[in-house]
Amino acid sequence: MIKVGHRQELKVNNISSIGAYLDAGTSDTKDNILLPNNEFVDLDIKVGDSLNVLIYRDSEDRLIATLRETKVVAGRIEKLEVVDKAPIGAFLDWGLNKDILLPKDQQEIDVEIGKKYLVGLYEDKKGRLTATMKIYKFLLPSTKLKKNDITTGTVYRINKDIGVFVAIENRYFGLIPNSEAKYSEFKIGDEITVRVIRVREDGKIDLSPRQLSYLEIDEHSNIIYKYMENNNGILNLTDKSSPDSIKKILNISKKSFKKAIGNLLKNNKIIKIEKGFKIIK
Repeated sequence: MIKVGHRQELKVNNISSIGAYLDAGTSDTKDNILLPNNEFVDLDIKVGDSLNVLIYRDSEDRLIATLRETKVVAGRIEKLEVVDKAPIGAFLDWGLNKDILLPKDQQEIDVEIGKKYLVGLYEDKKGRLTATMKIYKFLLPSTKLKKNDITTGTVYRINKDIGVFVAIENRYFGLIPNSEAKYSEFKIGDEITVRVIRVREDGKIDLSPRQLSYLEIDEHSNIIYKYMENNNGILNLTDKSSPDSIKKILNISKKSFKKAIGNLLKNNKIIKIEKGFKIIK
């Protein structure tokens, strides 16, 4: 059975002036699939040869075979670049001359030409290969991740009532619950590093953008100290500074700032001055 969007082994049934026709597995030779001449210019292909090809539909919805490797196949997800836009949607480069359509109703956000987005590839009701940013159904449960593991992923959906949905390693189910998402700002397409806080029985993973408490304090302490080193050893912030001021200068929360400052003071790295803090030399 022919599977559109997948690689498969097909035998050469006959060769004509326009290309090689591959056996589609039916009794009617009219069902055979064309491998155009430009696909095997430097290859010596003969009747009876078995070829590993990918099947897709051309601009006239005819099944066509290609020997070329694509960036993704049906049922999988990959980051693909937007190369054009039209009223019906966006067109993505997946490695062939005919680009893949990402319909408007399959976009999570308004995509931009030149940027890459994480999409899944599927066969629509008319048998055409189509891309979607709604990739939940393409993701898998994970059996390898454990609590407190550090991993990476891509944000693919944000639900204000639930949290931030993440494709862990662009393959597995991940969620940053609202209780954890409040510590950072996210947007669709962000590539992030996260910590596993819970592995559910169904293999879905709850995540946090925060490290373990003691590691997080050390990280934020280093951020503050490096900033001070580059600012003549001075930090013009105090525990009375506004959260917005702290976020703008150091990109950490006020709560994290106070913990890190306390850590630096305790370890005699800095001293308190009238308008902030100073490195101890």
